[in-house]
Amino acid sequence: MTIGSKLALFVGGVLFGSAGFKILSSKDAKKAYVHVTAAALRCQDEVMKQVELFQESCSDILAEAKKLNEERAKAEAAEAEAAVIGEGEPA
Repeated sequence: MTIGSKLALFVGGVLFGSAGFKILSSKDAKKAYVHVTAAALRCQDEVMKQVELFQESCSDILAEAKKLNEERAKAEAAEAEAAVIGEGEPA
């Protein structure tokens, strides 16, 4: 490649880059950025709602599981007590 072609490529790149900056900073581009950001915020709100519902469901499941374990422990203790009382009686 000759110096002239390298220089032409450099100048073309600078012009293309300058035009790109002007396009990216235009009013229409800013409007597009605002709309995209607003859509992302709406998406974030919806995701957070779903996360909250999931957390509530998990809390309910955990509470029910603890209650079930307490009931089982009481039933096992009652069975063990009945077995001890039953062994103490004369045959």
